Amino acid sequence: MLNRRSFLTVTGTAAFGAFIPRVASAAGARDPRFITIILRGALDGLAAVPPVGDPGYERLRQAFAITSPLKLDGMFALHPSLTNLARQYRASHATVIHASATPYRARSHFDGQDVLESGYSIPGHTKTGWLNRLLKVLPATQRAGGTGLAVGTVPPLVMRGSAEVMGWAPSSLSLRDDNLPPRILAMYQDTDPALARAFDTALATDRLAGETTGEASGQYSGKYPMTGMATGAARLLARDDGPRVAALAFNGWDTHTRESKKLAELLTDLDGALAAFETELGPKWKDTVILVATEFGRTAAINGTQGTDHGQATAAFLVGGGVKGGRVITDWPGLGQAKLYEGRDLMPTTDLRAVIKGSLTELYDLSPSVLASDIFPDSAAVKPATGWIA
Repeated sequence: MLNRRSFLTVTGTAAFGAFIPRVASAAGARDPRFITIILRGALDGLAAVPPVGDPGYERLRQAFAITSPLKLDGMFALHPSLTNLARQYRASHATVIHASATPYRARSHFDGQDVLESGYSIPGHTKTGWLNRLLKVLPATQRAGGTGLAVGTVPPLVMRGSAEVMGWAPSSLSLRDDNLPPRILAMYQDTDPALARAFDTALATDRLAGETTGEASGQYSGKYPMTGMATGAARLLARDDGPRVAALAFNGWDTHTRESKKLAELLTDLDGALAAFETELGPKWKDTVILVATEFGRTAAINGTQGTDHGQATAAFLVGGGVKGGRVITDWPGLGQAKLYEGRDLMPTTDLRAVIKGSLTELYDLSPSVLASDIFPDSAAVKPATGWIA
Protein backbone atom coordinates (compact mmCIF):
# COMPACT_ATOMS: atom_id res chain seq x y z
CA MET A 1 0.00 0.00 0.00
CA LEU A 2 1.18 3.53 -0.78
CA ASN A 3 1.19 6.13 1.94
CA ARG A 4 -0.04 9.64 1.12
CA ARG A 5 3.41 11.02 0.26
CA SER A 6 4.26 8.06 -1.96
CA PHE A 7 0.93 8.33 -3.75
CA LEU A 8 1.44 12.00 -4.48
CA THR A 9 4.97 11.29 -5.70
CA VAL A 10 3.82 8.56 -8.10
CA THR A 11 0.69 10.27 -9.41
CA GLY A 12 1.41 13.95 -8.99
CA THR A 13 3.03 14.26 -12.43
CA ALA A 14 0.39 12.14 -14.15
CA ALA A 15 -1.63 15.16 -15.27
CA PHE A 16 -2.28 14.71 -18.94
CA GLY A 17 -4.59 15.63 -21.78
CA ALA A 18 -6.04 19.00 -20.86
CA PHE A 19 -2.94 19.80 -18.81
CA ILE A 20 -0.47 19.41 -21.69
CA PRO A 21 -0.72 21.82 -24.63
CA ARG A 22 -1.43 20.32 -28.01
CA VAL A 23 1.72 20.20 -30.10
CA ALA A 24 1.57 21.85 -33.50
CA SER A 25 3.85 20.38 -36.12
CA ALA A 26 4.59 21.40 -39.66
CA ALA A 27 2.87 19.39 -42.35
CA GLY A 28 4.98 16.45 -43.33
CA ALA A 29 7.46 16.94 -40.48
CA ARG A 30 8.60 13.93 -38.49
CA ASP A 31 6.86 13.63 -35.11
CA PRO A 32 8.82 10.75 -33.53
CA ARG A 33 8.04 8.57 -30.56
CA PHE A 34 11.17 7.19 -28.91
CA ILE A 35 10.58 4.30 -26.51
CA THR A 36 13.16 2.45 -24.44
CA ILE A 37 12.42 -1.04 -23.13
CA ILE A 38 14.86 -2.34 -20.51
CA LEU A 39 15.01 -6.12 -20.02
CA ARG A 40 16.34 -6.51 -16.48
CA GLY A 41 18.13 -9.71 -15.62
CA ALA A 42 20.28 -10.09 -18.76
CA LEU A 43 18.78 -11.41 -21.99
CA ASP A 44 20.45 -14.45 -23.54
CA GLY A 45 21.20 -12.97 -26.95
CA LEU A 46 22.43 -16.30 -28.30
CA ALA A 47 18.99 -17.78 -27.65
CA ALA A 48 16.91 -14.77 -28.71
CA VAL A 49 18.95 -14.36 -31.94
CA PRO A 50 20.78 -17.66 -32.43
CA PRO A 51 23.76 -17.55 -34.83
CA VAL A 52 22.70 -20.74 -36.57
CA GLY A 53 25.35 -20.33 -39.26
CA ASP A 54 28.23 -20.27 -36.79
CA PRO A 55 29.68 -23.79 -36.34
CA GLY A 56 30.45 -23.00 -32.72
CA TYR A 57 26.78 -22.44 -31.85
CA GLU A 58 25.62 -26.06 -31.73
CA ARG A 59 28.92 -27.12 -30.15
CA LEU A 60 28.27 -24.74 -27.23
CA ARG A 61 24.52 -25.14 -26.91
CA GLN A 62 24.29 -28.83 -27.87
CA ALA A 63 20.82 -30.15 -26.98
CA PHE A 64 19.73 -26.64 -26.01
CA ALA A 65 20.30 -25.15 -29.46
CA ILE A 66 17.08 -23.46 -30.58
CA THR A 67 14.94 -25.76 -32.70
CA SER A 68 12.79 -24.41 -35.54
CA PRO A 69 14.28 -20.89 -35.43
CA LEU A 70 12.86 -18.13 -37.62
CA LYS A 71 15.58 -17.57 -40.23
CA LEU A 72 16.68 -13.97 -40.84
CA ASP A 73 19.65 -14.64 -43.13
CA GLY A 74 22.31 -17.26 -43.67
CA MET A 75 23.89 -16.64 -40.26
CA PHE A 76 21.17 -15.49 -37.85
CA ALA A 77 17.65 -16.43 -36.85
CA LEU A 78 15.09 -15.45 -34.22
CA HIS A 79 13.73 -17.54 -31.37
CA PRO A 80 10.44 -19.15 -32.51
CA SER A 81 8.54 -17.18 -29.87
CA LEU A 82 9.34 -13.93 -31.71
CA THR A 83 6.86 -14.30 -34.56
CA ASN A 84 5.71 -10.67 -34.53
CA LEU A 85 9.29 -9.42 -34.44
CA ALA A 86 10.07 -11.67 -37.42
CA ARG A 87 7.14 -10.11 -39.28
CA GLN A 88 8.35 -6.61 -38.38
CA TYR A 89 11.85 -7.57 -39.53
CA ARG A 90 10.49 -8.70 -42.91
CA ALA A 91 8.58 -5.42 -43.18
CA SER A 92 11.89 -3.56 -42.62
CA HIS A 93 10.64 -2.30 -39.24
CA ALA A 94 13.17 -4.13 -37.05
CA THR A 95 16.95 -4.27 -36.85
CA VAL A 96 19.04 -6.59 -34.69
CA ILE A 97 22.32 -5.33 -33.21
CA HIS A 98 24.27 -8.43 -32.19
CA ALA A 99 27.43 -8.81 -30.10
CA SER A 100 26.59 -5.45 -28.52
CA ALA A 101 27.18 -4.31 -24.95
CA THR A 102 27.54 -1.33 -22.65
CA PRO A 103 31.07 -0.44 -21.42
CA TYR A 104 30.46 -2.47 -18.23
CA ARG A 105 32.60 -5.64 -18.08
CA ALA A 106 31.79 -7.22 -14.71
CA ARG A 107 28.75 -9.37 -13.98
CA SER A 108 26.65 -7.63 -11.32
CA HIS A 109 23.04 -7.07 -12.35
CA PHE A 110 22.74 -3.93 -10.26
CA ASP A 111 25.93 -2.32 -11.54
CA GLY A 112 25.19 -3.38 -15.10
CA GLN A 113 21.72 -1.85 -14.92
CA ASP A 114 23.17 1.35 -13.45
CA VAL A 115 25.52 1.70 -16.43
CA LEU A 116 22.85 0.84 -19.01
CA GLU A 117 20.23 3.21 -17.60
CA SER A 118 22.35 6.06 -16.24
CA GLY A 119 24.38 6.43 -19.43
CA TYR A 120 27.63 6.73 -17.49
CA SER A 121 30.57 4.45 -18.24
CA ILE A 122 30.89 3.21 -14.64
CA PRO A 123 28.31 2.20 -12.02
CA GLY A 124 27.27 4.30 -9.06
CA HIS A 125 25.42 7.08 -10.90
CA THR A 126 21.83 6.50 -9.85
CA LYS A 127 20.28 9.97 -9.67
CA THR A 128 19.54 10.58 -13.35
CA GLY A 129 19.09 8.51 -16.48
CA TRP A 130 20.12 9.30 -20.04
CA LEU A 131 16.53 9.32 -21.30
CA ASN A 132 15.52 11.97 -18.77
CA ARG A 133 18.54 14.04 -19.74
CA LEU A 134 17.46 13.68 -23.36
CA LEU A 135 14.18 15.37 -22.45
CA LYS A 136 16.14 18.33 -21.09
CA VAL A 137 17.82 19.04 -24.44
CA LEU A 138 14.92 18.35 -26.82
CA PRO A 139 12.96 21.25 -28.30
CA ALA A 140 9.48 21.65 -26.82
CA THR A 141 7.78 20.44 -30.01
CA GLN A 142 9.47 17.04 -29.59
CA ARG A 143 8.49 16.49 -25.98
CA ALA A 144 4.89 17.67 -25.58
CA GLY A 145 5.41 20.30 -22.92
CA GLY A 146 8.54 18.69 -21.52
CA THR A 147 6.90 15.48 -20.36
CA GLY A 148 8.18 11.93 -20.66
CA LEU A 149 6.29 8.75 -19.75
CA ALA A 150 7.65 6.36 -17.11
CA VAL A 151 5.73 3.08 -17.00
CA GLY A 152 5.71 1.14 -13.75
CA THR A 153 5.07 1.70 -10.06
CA VAL A 154 8.68 2.87 -9.72
CA PRO A 155 10.07 4.99 -12.59
CA PRO A 156 12.99 3.22 -14.31
CA LEU A 157 16.37 4.82 -13.61
CA VAL A 158 16.74 5.64 -17.31
CA MET A 159 13.82 8.08 -16.95
CA ARG A 160 14.67 9.61 -13.57
CA GLY A 161 15.92 13.17 -13.27
CA SER A 162 14.85 16.78 -13.21
CA ALA A 163 12.83 16.75 -16.45
CA GLU A 164 9.10 16.42 -15.90
CA VAL A 165 7.85 12.85 -16.21
CA MET A 166 4.35 11.44 -16.19
CA GLY A 167 4.07 8.19 -14.25
CA TRP A 168 1.61 5.46 -15.16
CA ALA A 169 1.29 1.89 -13.97
CA PRO A 170 -1.51 -0.59 -14.66
CA SER A 171 -3.62 -1.50 -11.68
CA SER A 172 -3.80 -5.07 -10.45
CA LEU A 173 -7.14 -4.36 -8.74
CA SER A 174 -10.42 -5.71 -10.07
CA LEU A 175 -13.18 -3.42 -8.86
CA ARG A 176 -16.66 -4.88 -8.28
CA ASP A 177 -18.24 -1.44 -7.98
CA ASP A 178 -17.71 1.04 -10.84
CA ASN A 179 -18.79 3.86 -8.53
CA LEU A 180 -16.00 3.27 -6.04
CA PRO A 181 -13.37 5.58 -7.69
CA PRO A 182 -15.78 8.56 -7.88
CA ARG A 183 -16.78 8.03 -4.24
CA ILE A 184 -13.13 7.94 -3.17
CA LEU A 185 -12.50 11.10 -5.18
CA ALA A 186 -15.41 12.86 -3.51
CA MET A 187 -14.10 11.86 -0.09
CA TYR A 188 -10.63 13.25 -0.89
CA GLN A 189 -12.14 16.48 -2.23
CA ASP A 190 -13.71 17.07 1.18
CA THR A 191 -10.68 16.13 3.24
CA ASP A 192 -7.49 16.51 1.17
CA PRO A 193 -7.70 18.67 -1.99
CA ALA A 194 -4.08 17.97 -3.03
CA LEU A 195 -4.62 14.23 -2.87
CA ALA A 196 -7.93 14.64 -4.69
CA ARG A 197 -6.21 16.42 -7.59
CA ALA A 198 -3.56 13.70 -7.82
CA PHE A 199 -6.18 10.96 -7.69
CA ASP A 200 -8.30 12.70 -10.34
CA THR A 201 -5.40 13.03 -12.79
CA ALA A 202 -4.38 9.42 -12.15
CA LEU A 203 -7.92 8.25 -12.96
CA ALA A 204 -7.91 10.39 -16.11
CA THR A 205 -4.61 8.88 -17.22
CA ASP A 206 -5.92 5.37 -16.58
CA ARG A 207 -8.96 6.08 -18.71
CA LEU A 208 -6.77 7.31 -21.55
CA ALA A 209 -4.61 4.21 -21.24
CA GLY A 210 -7.71 2.05 -21.55
CA GLU A 211 -8.02 0.93 -17.95
CA THR A 212 -11.17 2.69 -16.79
CA THR A 213 -12.60 1.14 -13.64
CA GLY A 214 -10.51 -1.98 -13.31
CA GLU A 215 -12.57 -3.96 -15.84
CA ALA A 216 -9.59 -4.08 -18.18
CA SER A 217 -7.08 -4.94 -15.47
CA GLY A 218 -6.97 -8.55 -16.57
CA GLN A 219 -5.09 -7.59 -19.72
CA TYR A 220 -2.34 -5.99 -17.60
CA SER A 221 -1.69 -8.97 -15.36
CA GLY A 222 -1.43 -12.72 -15.52
CA LYS A 223 0.65 -14.48 -18.12
CA TYR A 224 1.53 -11.53 -20.38
CA PRO A 225 2.10 -8.39 -18.27
CA MET A 226 4.55 -6.84 -20.75
CA THR A 227 1.94 -6.88 -23.51
CA GLY A 228 -0.62 -5.21 -21.27
CA MET A 229 1.77 -2.50 -20.10
CA ALA A 230 2.79 -1.78 -23.68
CA THR A 231 -0.86 -1.52 -24.71
CA GLY A 232 -1.62 1.14 -22.10
CA ALA A 233 1.61 3.04 -22.73
CA ALA A 234 1.00 3.07 -26.49
CA ARG A 235 -2.46 4.55 -26.04
CA LEU A 236 -0.94 7.46 -24.13
CA LEU A 237 1.85 7.92 -26.65
CA ALA A 238 -0.56 7.80 -29.59
CA ARG A 239 -2.32 10.99 -28.54
CA ASP A 240 -1.42 14.22 -30.33
CA ASP A 241 -1.17 15.90 -26.92
CA GLY A 242 0.62 12.99 -25.29
CA PRO A 243 4.24 12.29 -24.41
CA ARG A 244 6.78 11.55 -27.13
CA VAL A 245 9.42 9.73 -25.07
CA ALA A 246 8.79 6.71 -22.82
CA ALA A 247 10.58 4.08 -20.74
CA LEU A 248 9.46 0.64 -19.64
CA ALA A 249 11.43 -1.89 -17.60
CA PHE A 250 10.60 -5.59 -17.52
CA ASN A 251 12.08 -7.91 -14.89
CA GLY A 252 12.69 -11.65 -14.86
CA TRP A 253 15.34 -12.23 -17.56
CA ASP A 254 17.87 -13.90 -15.22
CA THR A 255 17.76 -17.43 -16.65
CA HIS A 256 20.22 -19.43 -14.55
CA THR A 257 18.00 -22.53 -14.52
CA ARG A 258 15.59 -24.21 -16.95
CA GLU A 259 16.06 -21.44 -19.44
CA SER A 260 14.27 -23.00 -22.40
CA LYS A 261 10.76 -22.85 -20.93
CA LYS A 262 11.23 -19.59 -19.04
CA LEU A 263 12.76 -17.73 -21.97
CA ALA A 264 10.08 -18.93 -24.39
CA GLU A 265 7.39 -17.41 -22.14
CA LEU A 266 9.30 -14.14 -21.67
CA LEU A 267 10.00 -13.72 -25.38
CA THR A 268 6.36 -14.45 -26.24
CA ASP A 269 5.32 -11.62 -23.93
CA LEU A 270 7.97 -9.23 -25.29
CA ASP A 271 6.86 -10.13 -28.81
CA GLY A 272 3.29 -9.29 -27.86
CA ALA A 273 4.41 -5.97 -26.40
CA LEU A 274 6.13 -4.98 -29.65
CA ALA A 275 3.01 -5.92 -31.60
CA ALA A 276 0.83 -3.94 -29.16
CA PHE A 277 2.89 -0.81 -29.74
CA GLU A 278 2.47 -1.22 -33.49
CA THR A 279 -1.30 -1.72 -33.22
CA GLU A 280 -2.10 0.96 -30.64
CA LEU A 281 0.16 3.67 -32.05
CA GLY A 282 -1.68 3.49 -35.36
CA PRO A 283 -0.48 6.23 -37.74
CA LYS A 284 2.19 7.27 -35.20
CA TRP A 285 3.96 3.94 -35.75
CA LYS A 286 5.61 5.22 -38.94
CA ASP A 287 7.75 7.64 -36.89
CA THR A 288 8.29 5.36 -33.88
CA VAL A 289 11.63 3.94 -32.74
CA ILE A 290 11.75 1.38 -29.92
CA LEU A 291 15.08 0.44 -28.35
CA VAL A 292 15.13 -2.94 -26.58
CA ALA A 293 18.24 -3.40 -24.43
CA THR A 294 19.52 -5.39 -21.47
CA GLU A 295 22.40 -4.91 -19.01
CA PHE A 296 24.61 -7.72 -20.38
CA GLY A 297 24.39 -11.14 -22.01
CA ARG A 298 24.82 -14.68 -20.77
CA THR A 299 27.42 -17.40 -21.06
CA ALA A 300 27.91 -19.02 -24.43
CA ALA A 301 27.62 -22.53 -22.99
CA ILE A 302 24.74 -24.00 -20.99
CA ASN A 303 25.41 -24.61 -17.30
CA GLY A 304 24.60 -27.69 -15.20
CA THR A 305 21.11 -26.48 -14.29
CA GLN A 306 19.93 -26.13 -17.89
CA GLY A 307 20.43 -22.38 -17.91
CA THR A 308 23.09 -19.76 -18.58
CA ASP A 309 25.08 -17.56 -16.23
CA HIS A 310 26.05 -13.89 -16.39
CA GLY A 311 27.99 -13.01 -19.51
CA GLN A 312 28.98 -10.08 -21.72
CA ALA A 313 27.74 -9.29 -25.24
CA THR A 314 24.13 -9.87 -26.24
CA ALA A 315 21.56 -8.74 -28.79
CA ALA A 316 19.71 -5.41 -28.81
CA PHE A 317 16.85 -4.39 -31.07
CA LEU A 318 15.58 -1.27 -32.81
CA VAL A 319 11.93 -1.70 -33.77
CA GLY A 320 9.37 0.65 -35.31
CA GLY A 321 8.10 2.19 -38.49
CA GLY A 322 10.85 4.80 -38.23
CA VAL A 323 13.60 2.15 -38.27
CA LYS A 324 15.64 1.21 -41.33
CA GLY A 325 15.06 -2.46 -40.64
CA GLY A 326 15.36 -5.90 -42.13
CA ARG A 327 19.02 -6.12 -41.10
CA VAL A 328 21.27 -7.80 -38.55
CA ILE A 329 24.09 -5.35 -37.80
CA THR A 330 27.13 -6.89 -36.17
CA ASP A 331 30.90 -7.20 -36.22
CA TRP A 332 30.50 -10.88 -35.49
CA PRO A 333 33.39 -12.18 -33.37
CA GLY A 334 32.62 -15.87 -33.77
CA LEU A 335 32.00 -18.59 -31.17
CA GLY A 336 35.27 -20.49 -31.43
CA GLN A 337 36.81 -21.04 -28.02
CA ALA A 338 39.67 -18.62 -28.71
CA LYS A 339 37.17 -15.96 -29.76
CA LEU A 340 35.13 -15.96 -26.54
CA TYR A 341 35.57 -13.24 -23.92
CA GLU A 342 37.50 -14.81 -21.03
CA GLY A 343 36.85 -18.17 -22.69
CA ARG A 344 33.16 -18.14 -21.76
CA ASP A 345 31.16 -15.22 -23.24
CA LEU A 346 30.22 -13.73 -26.59
CA MET A 347 32.84 -11.04 -27.25
CA PRO A 348 31.50 -7.44 -27.25
CA THR A 349 32.26 -5.73 -30.56
CA THR A 350 29.65 -2.94 -30.71
CA ASP A 351 29.22 -0.26 -28.06
CA LEU A 352 25.51 0.16 -27.44
CA ARG A 353 26.07 3.85 -26.75
CA ALA A 354 27.19 4.34 -30.36
CA VAL A 355 23.89 2.85 -31.55
CA ILE A 356 21.78 5.01 -29.24
CA LYS A 357 23.76 8.16 -30.00
CA GLY A 358 23.41 7.56 -33.72
CA SER A 359 19.67 6.98 -33.43
CA LEU A 360 19.21 10.18 -31.42
CA THR A 361 21.33 12.10 -33.91
CA GLU A 362 19.11 11.03 -36.77
CA LEU A 363 15.82 11.49 -34.91
CA TYR A 364 16.53 14.81 -33.24
CA ASP A 365 19.57 16.27 -35.02
CA LEU A 366 21.53 16.40 -31.76
CA SER A 367 25.17 17.41 -31.91
CA PRO A 368 27.97 15.01 -30.92
CA SER A 369 29.03 17.42 -28.16
CA VAL A 370 25.57 17.38 -26.54
CA LEU A 371 25.42 13.60 -26.78
CA ALA A 372 28.88 13.23 -25.23
CA SER A 373 28.41 15.75 -22.43
CA ASP A 374 24.74 15.89 -21.50
CA ILE A 375 23.28 12.50 -22.41
CA PHE A 376 26.19 10.03 -22.25
CA PRO A 377 28.83 11.84 -20.16
CA ASP A 378 32.49 11.11 -20.83
CA SER A 379 31.71 9.28 -24.07
CA ALA A 380 33.38 11.59 -26.59
CA ALA A 381 35.52 8.69 -27.84
CA VAL A 382 32.37 6.74 -28.74
CA LYS A 383 31.25 8.18 -32.06
CA PRO A 384 27.56 7.99 -33.09
CA ALA A 385 26.93 5.13 -35.49
CA THR A 386 24.31 6.32 -37.97
CA GLY A 387 22.11 4.64 -40.55
CA TRP A 388 19.44 3.30 -38.16
CA ILE A 389 16.52 5.57 -39.04
CA ALA A 390 14.47 5.35 -42.22
